[in-house]
Amino acid sequence: MLRRLGTAACWLVLACAALCLSAFVVEQVAYGDWEPPPPPKPSRISASEGFPPLPLPATPLRRTEKKRPPAPPALIAKIRYGKPVWKTTDDGRRFSYLDWQSDTTDLHNILLTAGSKLQVKYRSIELGLEEFSFSPAEVPILYLSGHHNFTFGDDIVEKLRWYLRDGGTLVGDACCGAQPFTESFKALSLKLFPQRPLRQLPADHPIYQAFYQIENFTYQEPNKAPYTGAPNIYGIHLGCRVAVLLAPYDVSCGWAQHEHPWGFRVKAVPAQQFGVNLTAYCLASHELGRFLGAEKVYYQTGEPTREEFVFGQVIHGGDWDPHPSGNMALLKYVGANSTLEVQFKRSNVDLRKTEAFKHPLLYMTGHDDFVLLDEEVAALRSYLRNGGILLADSCCGRKDFDQAFRREMARVLPKHPLEPITPSHPLLSVQAKIGKVAYSGIVRQSKPDLNVPVLEGITMGGVLAVIYTPYGLGTQWDGMERPFAKCYSTQDALRIGMNAIVYSMTH
Repeated sequence: MLRRLGTAACWLVLACAALCLSAFVVEQVAYGDWEPPPPPKPSRISASEGFPPLPLPATPLRRTEKKRPPAPPALIAKIRYGKPVWKTTDDGRRFSYLDWQSDTTDLHNILLTAGSKLQVKYRSIELGLEEFSFSPAEVPILYLSGHHNFTFGDDIVEKLRWYLRDGGTLVGDACCGAQPFTESFKALSLKLFPQRPLRQLPADHPIYQAFYQIENFTYQEPNKAPYTGAPNIYGIHLGCRVAVLLAPYDVSCGWAQHEHPWGFRVKAVPAQQFGVNLTAYCLASHELGRFLGAEKVYYQTGEPTREEFVFGQVIHGGDWDPHPSGNMALLKYVGANSTLEVQFKRSNVDLRKTEAFKHPLLYMTGHDDFVLLDEEVAALRSYLRNGGILLADSCCGRKDFDQAFRREMARVLPKHPLEPITPSHPLLSVQAKIGKVAYSGIVRQSKPDLNVPVLEGITMGGVLAVIYTPYGLGTQWDGMERPFAKCYSTQDALRIGMNAIVYSMTH
């Protein structure tokens, strides 16, 4: 009994010593002059007290220790940047704060909300760009928030550009709707992608439909009653995904779930709905971004053009090249499934130059609105009247491109409207026999009975001069799943594309 009591007393003394040591450590750390003690010698325990050896760096836990669940992966990182901002109160007191940290709970709260809705578990972290690997595999989303002007050096901008091209996403939030931050973010975006300006996302963009169906935001401005308006989010697309996002009206306050009377912001409920949609969209598009980041090379680029078919794609004022690798996949399919000789190169066609007339078929696509220059309208009219064929589709089934294409074709051929292509048309049997087709899941949800190709055309001299579909065709040529795209299945998209090429070469 005394021996047991003595043992217990020893353990009590050791525990007290440990507590004193920990207090000493805390006090010394505060002053920055403490050095950690050397590691303790390994304990000698029998085989019955521990687990079999594990490979390093894993450390076996004792049976009395509780296992901690692994931390969820980091989905989004708030960027630390800038110097402390100093303010003076009315009574003359000076204080400072970090602009990037204006809302300390915004990411934590929105990930909790999104996690409960989407049944996923992710965490947020904070990091400085100087310590970041710029790998989307480490953190898929970077988040930049604040009120004031900011700027990054050219080396950081270059690394950010590659991060975004590799599949990462950059989100900017103008806290309190601060104009200086918005202007700085726009300047950063222009540095990142000079040829791809920030555009307001259209109402049918998937980010407004990824989980909640968002038609409007409720806004709050100083000295005004709340009002309802269209969502005001800007973005830059890289391929079929938006890689840069800007909220010029504050959404972070809504994510942090607090209200205040100043600033320009989105009210809490729509802000949180947008945050959930943003999370769902980025999760669904992450693999697509990684896929699009791998550049595909047309290995016959630079070789002289021979008698084979060469793919020509029209350059226009919108995002004319959303899936650059899809065309190669189509050429491979045509080469393997027809007797047509193809050349694995692509010609980017400026309609104002005579190069358009070298191609029996031209391809046009995009997501956004666009307007052809008068010279382009005249050149395309001449091309079509002289026997050329235009194949076009609305990438991902977007309304903006669909409306723009119909409007511009009315300028090109005002006396020749687009008309449905019937199932008996030679286009649908010139190579592959195309009857029923399959569509992406989002099309099947809204139109479960749709199982035939939706094609329209313009006929001149008994031959199709224009072949158009409002659903994504080239969208799926590369075979990569695009979760929110309104498009054909990959197999049917390839068959329709092949038939269009063969038709152009035989008619």
